[in-house]
Parts: sequence; structure tokens; C-alpha cells
Amino acid sequence: MKPKSHTLFHFTKSRETLQLILKNGFWPRYCLEDVGWLGIPDADFVAYPMVCFCDIPLSRTDEHVTFYGDFGVGMSKEWAVKNNLNPVLYMASQNTLAKSLSDLASTAGTLSDTGEREVALNNFRHLAGHIKPSEGTMVVAGKPVQKEFYQESEWRLIPRDPKISDYLARSDFENVAGRDKENEKVKTQSMLKFVPNDVKYIFVSSDSDIPAIINFIQTELDLFPSADLKVLMSRVTSIESVSRDM
Repeated sequence: MKPKSHTLFHFTKSRETLQLILKNGFWPRYCLEDVGWLGIPDADFVAYPMVCFCDIPLSRTDEHVTFYGDFGVGMSKEWAVKNNLNPVLYMASQNTLAKSLSDLASTAGTLSDTGEREVALNNFRHLAGHIKPSEGTMVVAGKPVQKEFYQESEWRLIPRDPKISDYLARSDFENVAGRDKENEKVKTQSMLKFVPNDVKYIFVSSDSDIPAIINFIQTELDLFPSADLKVLMSRVTSIESVSRDM
């Protein structure tokens, strides 16, 4: 068994969300990240705009699907690289590497030139947004959940655009109206697009979901050539069927 898949998987909890992805692309949204590895007092979580994938082999997706949802899309790694996705760096602890990064942020914050200081801090935040603790806390429905992140083999996109906020403090993220406003800005500026040939798998929960997603592809994605849609429809399979064969 290969330790990694050549396909990047993104799972979600509903067919409706899957259909929105197929029609509009991936919407990067602000997500709270455990940044305790930095060792900065009173800075346990920061929210970055992101869309996340994993490259674990299909034989290991059971636990991942149970947590994130059993509807999803598998994208080619070539598409991922072309669109600036990158594997995350997992931080084992508050070790010397974490201290080096913390020192880098401190140094950036002391630059006397305002413009240079902001550029340096923006670059640091973008770097930190691609780092996760190997084990840490994830906030789900407002509640902390302990998770072994290293097992997820995550890739992510964090868009960089002057019209969107690089990050949100936890207090700003927990302001639902403000967070929704920021997410809408990201939707306007930074949707992650793809075409049918970029898609290697479309997952639905059960065999009974397949006709609905096939019908959606035929009726809602008809802007693409019919030959491409036929290939796209051939990519549809159910987690129910995959699970039986693993």
C-alpha cells in the first residue's frame, strides 16, 4: 500500500455542499487554528482563510470521513500544485524550530519602517498559517476537540489578496456577523476553481445518492463539453461501496 495518495481529497458533510463545490469551486473560509506551539501568551488560536485537503490513501479514509463528512471530491495533485496548494508543516512541540519562528515574528515586529514591518509580519503570518501542531486542539461547533493532526497528511491553500484579511483574532472569528462578512470577501476574491478534468473522484455517502449527483452534473454543469461531463460522471462513487471493499 502506498503511504500517500496521488490524489488530494476534500470531504464535507452534505450533498448540497458538494454540489456547490462542483458548480462554483472551493470557498476558502476562516478556520480557527491551534497556534499554541508558538508559545505566545494569550494567543492560543488564530483564524486563517483556507481550504484543506488530505493525501492519505483511500484505505485509510474511514476515520477521516467519519470526522469530516462522507461527501467529497478527489483532485489531481497536478491541479493542486498549479493552484499553490502546499503540504502543511507539523510542529512536534514547542521546540527549537518553534522558537526560531517565534523569534522571527518578534524580529519582524521590531522593524522601524512601518511598511517593512507590515510586509514582514504578513509573510510570517502566511508561513505560520501552513504550520500545525502534530497533536493539538480543534474547535468544532464551539467545543474543543483533541486531534492527532499529523495523521491527516494535510495540504492547504491560504489565499493572499490585499482585499481580504490575512487572519482574524479569535474574538473577531467568534463574532458571527463579522466572520460571515469576512468570508464573503474571500468568496468574492479567492474562490479556488477547477475544470472536470482536474477531478479524479466524486464521493457521495451511499449508492442511493448517486442518481441525484449524476442529475446535478447533467443539468447544472452543462457549460462544459458533454465529453468532459461523461468523464466527470464516471468519477462518481459512494463511500458505502468503497468501505465494503477495504
